[in-house]
Parts: sequence; structure tokens; C-alpha cells
Amino acid sequence: MAQDSVGLPSDYQFWMRKLSVWGQASTLETQQDICHHLPQFQEFLRQIYEILKEMDSSTIIERFSTIGQLLAKTCWNPFILAYDESQKILTWCLGCLINKEPQNSGESKLNSWTRGLLSHILSAFRFDIKEVGLFAQSLGYAPADYYPGLLKNMVLSLVSELRENHLNGFNTQRRMAPERVRSLSRICIPLVTLPDFEPLVEALLTYHGHDPQEMLWPEFFDAVNEAFLLKKISLPKSAVVCLWLRHLPSLEKATLHLFEKLIFSERNSLRRTERFMKESLLPQAACHPAIFRIVDEMFRGFEFFILLQLKFALKTYFPYAPPSLVMSLLQHPKDIPQGLQHQPLRRISEMLRESVEDQTHGSCGGPFESWFLFVHFGGWADAVAEQLLMSGAEPPEALLWLLAFTYSPRDGSQPRAKTMVEVKAVLGHLRRLLRSPTLSARDLQAAAGERPGGATRPLACGRLIRHLLLNFLLWAPAGHTIAWEVISHMAQTEETAWETIGFLDQTLDRWDRLGTEAPASRRLARELLTELRARPAQAR
Repeated sequence: MAQDSVGLPSDYQFWMRKLSVWGQASTLETQQDICHHLPQFQEFLRQIYEILKEMDSSTIIERFSTIGQLLAKTCWNPFILAYDESQKILTWCLGCLINKEPQNSGESKLNSWTRGLLSHILSAFRFDIKEVGLFAQSLGYAPADYYPGLLKNMVLSLVSELRENHLNGFNTQRRMAPERVRSLSRICIPLVTLPDFEPLVEALLTYHGHDPQEMLWPEFFDAVNEAFLLKKISLPKSAVVCLWLRHLPSLEKATLHLFEKLIFSERNSLRRTERFMKESLLPQAACHPAIFRIVDEMFRGFEFFILLQLKFALKTYFPYAPPSLVMSLLQHPKDIPQGLQHQPLRRISEMLRESVEDQTHGSCGGPFESWFLFVHFGGWADAVAEQLLMSGAEPPEALLWLLAFTYSPRDGSQPRAKTMVEVKAVLGHLRRLLRSPTLSARDLQAAAGERPGGATRPLACGRLIRHLLLNFLLWAPAGHTIAWEVISHMAQTEETAWETIGFLDQTLDRWDRLGTEAPASRRLARELLTELRARPAQAR
């Protein structure tokens, strides 16, 4: 017995003896003793769970043969089970004993036994056990057969209720009240690793009601994400994407979990790296723009760490990019004095232009490969517009090209040249306005200019010029007083409103990362963000 408890909490044997003494808590003395010791016993159960969750069921039974006795005695003690916290921790522990792919009859019997205990926990305080037993017997079922069936039917019923029902060709939606959905997610927290509950977990993750506030408990997302990362639950990609979109901490933990696996895996094993990436589902989920932005940002920092610490060859990470271009991009803008950033930007522009436009030295991945490499290295793409706007000199063609390429990488040489001409004209107007002591919204709108003949600009060019105007409003002191008026005119559609929100949000994030000192500009950006987000959707 002593050997069996090796690796378990030191007071394991103490609680085993206590459970034997407590029995069914049939006397007042034992009930009082349980109440006195219950907080310590629940903490003991939490320690048990922390140990069990790191193992598969076969290892648990092999190392701790009496763990089933301890959990069973606890489950059948009504005084312990009467507390919600006890029920929750017990279901967590029992979930660790379930083997998703039993290899022999022993493992199948263990699964059946464990499900019986779980069914008992779920049903013991909803119905009178004796009444359920009599009802099951009258139907010809033994309790051991009845409880798993009851559990399965209950889950299927809830899943059906969460989903849209189609009857006789009519779409009749039976939607749960938000408070009931929220309560259901809380009940499921300790049960997410049980195979029988996977359909319900998936239905909750993909369920979207009409309430603008998140309905599900954050702890539910945490529990599902942990189970997914430890491979204790199987979920389709659509459910995992919903999880990460609805709960940002889960996405961040999933990305960090992948980082840990990559750092401690065998070096230079591209096959293992590819397998880890694929199993994480992050590349597939990154098809969604919101997930892509967050994961990409985290990977940028991770790459810098890998390149600086592990000393892999650059060719391993960027097989198609010229090494000189990668080395230039690896410099961080914040490490270069503000007045000297135009020099590396010009070098980067020349190398990219050669890669994109010179077919004899073209990149294997084409223009998009070069563009992705450039924007992937954080601050450089964002620094171009500010450099062009704040510089008092004539805008260099290299930076104009880089800005046009950033916003429209698929353009050919002629469309890009036209964009450069338009941007140069707008920049000239804006730089003159920078020196003006007073400004009006009309002045700034005129600076943006209209195309000859009333022709509309290409989408990418229009977006580029809007972002130049936003940069001007943030950096020009005279622009602060007219900022809201200009943005109200600019963001008249929902699409341009969300574009402006995204620009301001990314700008604040970049300033935080670069340590940019601009108190007035920061304050203005936050105020504009608050105003835009508060506007009703119909006003956008």
C-alpha cells in the first residue's frame, strides 16, 4: 500500500483511512468530522487531479492501483458529494481514468465503471436514487446499464436544443435563454474530457445567440482549451476556431504550448516541426484574419528569440529570401535613431524591388512571398508612412515604392507607378499643412484630393491615403482639434469605420512595443477608438 502511494500527496494514506471511517456518513459524529475536514480534503483532491491530469489512464492504474478505491469511496459518501466543489473535482479526477481508445477488456471495464460513477454524481442529487433504481428495474435495466444511457440521452437532448430544429420544412429555432446556456457551460467545466460530453462541448462552442455579451463561462473555455492541448478531447476545426475567437487567452495559451514543443523538440527536425504545427491546428485556424494577426504577432517575437538563442541558419527559416534582405529586416526599428531610419528603409526597398520586378533575380515565391516577408517583420512596414510624412525633404522614390508595394503587392509596375504619383502629391499637401498653425477639416479633405474626372481610386490606393491622413491627425498638433470631424466624415460606412478602428488599435500596439513617447498622440488615439467603438452599427 505504501508503495502504491509513491508520487501521490504525502497524506494519501491518512485520507484513505478517513474515508473508510466515514463510510456512508450515517452518524452525527462522522458527519461533523466530515464538515470539519472537508476543506482540507477538497484541497487534497485538487492535488490528486493535478497529478492525474498529466498521465494517461493506463499509467494511472499501473502506478496507483488504489486510486479507484479512493475515488469510489468519495463518490458514495453523500455528505462529501453534497458540495458542488466536491462534485466538480471528483468529475475531473474520474475523467482522467477514461481511456478514449481502450485496447483490451480490462480498459473497457474500467471505462464502464468510471462512467457509472460519473452518472451517479450527475444524477444522485437530481433524483432519489431508490426511485431511479425502481424505475430502471421496471424497464428491465440494471442501474449499471441505465445510468450511461441516461447520460447519453441527456447530452443528445441538450445538443438538439442548442441547435436549430427543422420540422416539416419550416425553420423553427428553439434557442435557450442566455442564462441557461451560461449555466450549462458552467456545469460542463469538469466534464469536458469525457467522450460522452464531446458533442455538447462542440455545440456550446459553436452556439451563437442574439446576446452581444459572451454567454459562456471563461473557466469553460480554459477547461476545453487545456483538454484540447493535452489531447484529452477531440474537436473539429470549426469548434476550435470558435473557441479561440471567443476567448483570446485560450488562443495565446495554444500558441505558447506550440512554442514549448518546438523549443524542446529535436533541433533541425523539420518533419517533427511540421507535425507539431499541423497537430496544433493553428495554421488552419489562422485562415481567419483575427487569429492570423494574433498568432503572427506572437510568432514574430518567437522567431527573434530562436534566431538569437539557438543560432540556426537563416536559410532554414527563409529558404527563398536573399540573406542580405533578411539581415536588414532583422534589425528592429526601435534600435535605430529616428532620424536615420530612412537609410535601412531605402536598402530594404531596393532589395525588395529587385526581387519583385527583376525577373532574372526573382523570388521563388513571387511578389506575395516578398511582401509577406516584409510585413512579417513588424515595425518596418508601419515606419514607412511616418518617415515620408514627417520628413521635410522631397519623398525618396524608394520609400514611395515601398509604401505602394506594402498596400498593393500584386500590382504591376505601371499601376504601382500611378499610385506613387498620387501618394507623392498627397504627401506634398500634408507636409505643407504640418507647418500651418490652424487647420480645418475641409483643408485636410482637400489635401487628400480628388482624381481627375471624378474617377475613383483603386481600393488599395484609397486605403493607403486614408492611413496617411490618420497618421497626420495623430502627429500634427493642429490636427488634434479636427480629428473627430475628419474621421466622422472618413468612416461613414461600416467597412471604413472598422478599418479606422483597426488602424488605431494597431498603432497603439506598435507604440507600446517600440516604446514610442507620444503622450498627446496616444491620448487622442484612445479617445478616437472609444468614440468609434461606441457608435451604433447603423451609424457606421
